[in-house]
Parts: sequence; structure tokens; C-alpha cells
Amino acid sequence: MHFSLIPADVQAPSLQDQVCSQLREHILKGLYVRGQRLPASRVLAAELGVARVTVEAAYVRLEAEGYVQRRVGAGTFVAIDVLTRFPAKPVAGQAIAGPSQRGLATQLATRLRFDVPDQRDFSAGLPDLRVFPRELWLSLQSRIVRGPESDALMDYGDAQGYLPLRQAIAAYLAQSRGVRCHPGQVLILSSSQQALQLLATTLLDPGDVAWVEDPGYHGARAAFQAAGAILQPVGLDEEGLLWREPDGSCTLPKPRMIYVTPSHQYPLGMRMSLARRMDLLSTAQAQRAWVVEDDYDGEYQYDHKPLPAMQGLDDAGCVLYVGTFSKVLFPGLRLAYVVAPEPVMPALIAGRRACDGHSSQLQQAVTAAFISQGHFSAHLRRMRLLYRSRRDCMLQALAPLGELLQPTGFASGLQFAGLVQPGQEAPLTAAARRSGLALRDLHYAHLGPITREGWLLGYAGLTHEEIRDAAGRLSRVIRGATKR
Repeated sequence: MHFSLIPADVQAPSLQDQVCSQLREHILKGLYVRGQRLPASRVLAAELGVARVTVEAAYVRLEAEGYVQRRVGAGTFVAIDVLTRFPAKPVAGQAIAGPSQRGLATQLATRLRFDVPDQRDFSAGLPDLRVFPRELWLSLQSRIVRGPESDALMDYGDAQGYLPLRQAIAAYLAQSRGVRCHPGQVLILSSSQQALQLLATTLLDPGDVAWVEDPGYHGARAAFQAAGAILQPVGLDEEGLLWREPDGSCTLPKPRMIYVTPSHQYPLGMRMSLARRMDLLSTAQAQRAWVVEDDYDGEYQYDHKPLPAMQGLDDAGCVLYVGTFSKVLFPGLRLAYVVAPEPVMPALIAGRRACDGHSSQLQQAVTAAFISQGHFSAHLRRMRLLYRSRRDCMLQALAPLGELLQPTGFASGLQFAGLVQPGQEAPLTAAARRSGLALRDLHYAHLGPITREGWLLGYAGLTHEEIRDAAGRLSRVIRGATKR
């Protein structure tokens, strides 16, 4: 028997743990078979150079775990037969059984996600966490933790969500986004991705058709595809989703669900016109299809008065409105919400209960106080001014590139698309990464033929100095590549 013990100190496991672990490993490897006698504790202690009490303690632990059996006056014997219990040696790195068909679909679908280095340059969709009012947030949290509701907030919560937060969200959406709902139609979730997954698994059957914007949000495609839906890419024009032919007809397969980002299309940034919204609602009603309105950053509008949410125009009860606090507060809060028609709320709540029960009640309570006391609206006003100035800084820094880089969709949001000429995206992306720039390629957002090339350029989480530095490096990459 070969042992390799490390002298016990503050970093290594105790000698007793080491002896126990290595004896266990020898038994599991089949070096000892059932009924075989282990060395006497005195003999093994002398061989290892440890105290006999250390080996005795290890034998006692192994007996308690069922690996050995000790007989008074006879010794210590192996109590399990590894070869009988595990007759076939598993292949290294291979699971006993594979994933389900849904698991395989999920794995395939999530490959559509962007794969970029973890760097701050042009990080799209991220707010600036450095300017978040942390002291105010901590003060609200401390007050709530010491308050009369603290015990209840530390317990399990309502699967639909903390009622005061649902009330605050309903009031805010009615005032700022034109959403028509009451607290009973609001479901609190951990993220907009969880919302999309829940809507897909609750409202779609395998084989159902889901219309998705193309290019569009990879997370929505992953959720629908994992649920077994057939994805139908739908092109875009300057007014948003374009599902009709020039003569007004529609040749696309009948949808069960239509996914749109009408306030700030992801990733190209146009907003859907009012006429197109009304036509889409009419189409959805005629096709008896759900419309998922993802308003992921609709709060940030800079150059025009924001259009109300499409949900506010819906008289047929076909719109499912998705919102998140990740962009307006901070991603680590893990709070989002769905506003749904009353008839499907029981199914969605049941799905939420089956998934993970509820979000943190404490964080829901703090968020509710942050909104109801007026801090949320004040924070949004400050962030709109700050992010608009950073947007302007980004546009100014990239302006010298002229036609080499065409910004689009910059009237709102936390990022805009920078378009390049066909065939340039791949070599420029490779050159940028060699220079240390992290870029999100637009070709990953396409499901059908690639119609636009370029990148998503985030600015909200960067200071003016960081913006000018990143834009300068990108400009040198583009100019250097075009000179060759």
C-alpha cells in the first residue's frame, strides 16, 4: 500500500483526513476487496510515521461511512465489493446517460450567445455601476431589515412576487410606459431571460412557430428553440419588423408567438412605428398569436419623445410585456417582471413556482421602497442625462471615421450598432481583438442570411475618457486595415 502524506499545517488537510481519504481511495479503486483485512492500526501508524490514534480515528470514520467493518480481536476488514457494485468501468469524461432532447436543444440554442473576451471596451447593455446610489440603497435596506416586516421578508415568498413591488411596478409602468395593468397582472422574476424561458415553456408546444426579429436577440431565440419551437426569422426595415410582402400579403407560416423589441430594436436600434405596431397587433389577433414585447431598455430615450409601450394599444389581450431592472438599476439585483393578460397568469405563476419559487423578498422590498419613495424616477433622470452625454461623446469620437463606420440606432438605449461594409466584419474583429478590443459581432445576431455587418458598441458603462480611448483604438484598427 502506497501513501503520500503531507505534514499537517494550516493549509493542508489534517493527517487523520489524509489517512482516511487515501484508504477510501484504495478501497474504491479495488486495491482491497471485500473481506480483506487492512493493516493493524499499530503497523500502519508505524509505516506512515503518525500516531496510532490517528489511524484508529481514520478506521472509526471509515466504519461509520460503511467502507470497513471492525471485529474485536480480529482486525479491520473491507466491507464493500467495488467490482460488484461497479462492474463496468465508465469512460473518462462520459456521463452514464445523455441529456434529454430538450436539454440538447437548450445546449444547441445557447451556442448562439456572444462569445467575447471579458473586457470593458464597448460592453453593450451594461449600466455604469460606479454611479449607482449605493449609500441610499444600503440605507433603505438597513431600515427594512430592522423594520417590523423583516422576519416575513426572510421567509419564503409569494411566487407571483412581493405585492408592494408589483403595485409599484404597475403604477410606474402606467405613468411612464403607458402599460395598462393592475398588480395582479405583474409577475416578478429573476431576469428577463427567465421570463422568456417561462413564457416559452408555458405558452409554446414543440413544433409551434415563433417569429423572431432577424437580426435579433439571441436569448429569445435560445428560449424558444429550447422549448421546441420552430424559429421563423423575420426581416427589418427602418420601421421595425417587416413581415408583409410589398403587396401587403404575408407568406410566413402561422405563428404561435411573435417576439419584438419595438422601443429599441436589438441590435440595430430602430423603433417600431405606431402604424407598424397597430398592424402587428391586428395580425397577432387574427392569427391568435402571442406577442412578446421585450422592453429591455425602453426607459432610455434621448432624441425623441418615447412612444408608449405596445401593450397599451392591445385590446385583444395578446401582448406579454417583459421588463427588467438590470439596465436601470444593476444586473446583480436579479429582478425582472412580466405583465400578462389575466387568463394566463395562473399558468405563469404555477410555472414560476415549479421553477425556483420566488425571488429574494428582501431585495424586492428594497426595490419597492426605492420606487415608491421617488428615488427610482430621480435616478432615471440622472442616468438619461449621463448616458446621453456619453452617447454624444461616442458619436463625436467615431465621427472622423466617416463612411468607414456608420452608427445606427443611437437615439436611445445603452449602445448602438456600428455598421461596416460587407465582408469587413470578420477581419476587422480579428484585428481588434489582437489589439485588445472586445467587440460583439452583429453576424451572431442573424438567424437567416447576414444583412448587416458590424458591432454593438456600448457606451453607458464608460467614462468620457474611456470612450475616447476605446474609440481611438478602434479607429486605428479600422484605418490600419483599410490602408492595406
